[in-house]
Amino acid sequence: MSQRKEDFFIGEIYHITVRGVDGREIFAAEEDHWRMVFSLFEFNTTKPVTIRRQREKRQKFKQMIRSGLASTELEGQKIDDKRDKLVEIMAFSLMPNHVHFLLRQIKPSGISIFMQKLGSGYARYFNDRYDRKGHLFQDKFTASRISGDDYLKTVIVYIHTNPVSLIEPGWKEKGIRNPQAAAKFLEEYRWSSYPDYIGRKNFPSVTERDFMLRIFAGRGNDYLKKGTEKIKLFTEAWIKSNEMRD
Repeated sequence: MSQRKEDFFIGEIYHITVRGVDGREIFAAEEDHWRMVFSLFEFNTTKPVTIRRQREKRQKFKQMIRSGLASTELEGQKIDDKRDKLVEIMAFSLMPNHVHFLLRQIKPSGISIFMQKLGSGYARYFNDRYDRKGHLFQDKFTASRISGDDYLKTVIVYIHTNPVSLIEPGWKEKGIRNPQAAAKFLEEYRWSSYPDYIGRKNFPSVTERDFMLRIFAGRGNDYLKKGTEKIKLFTEAWIKSNEMRD
């Protein structure tokens, strides 16, 4: 992916979509998904990073992100999260041939730099693993600036419900046949930030969720509990609203 020329503004939130070139598959095995999640964490820094051949670090990373701790001790070795982040990753969903992100820019050109590092790094890994050459991603990712809380709620539900198409292809035309099964599938779909948003520890160290939880919770105390409940209810309501009708 080439670095974008348009301006992204500090503090603003954007829905980012990146697709495989010519619609090709970008995740062929579970390890590919793990590598992308690892890349989301490692490349989100202003410092240069090389993550090729970091198998041992990736194994520690798997343990660390499952713990949800920025600083923890694994196998006698302390791991500290000292990244100078480019963006806040607020949500993500990995699909077979594309990826959705909800990003807030926190450094000048942070989104462009992050996406360029992420795209080139993952493409090198994928090409090496599968003995291929050439571009893996479309040259430019799409980006839409999010304005307003209602739009923000809609977008995060859209991102998190994207995997419904994996079990119900064609639902957009026909509707969702089994809303309960679709809701359960999303809760257990591990290559998404949705499980973390509803309290199922998955990749808690990768995303920044407080802002969205407060948006959903509204006023009052205990925003974590209220926000978690409302995101789940909002998502399930969306699924139900798209149920197949006779």
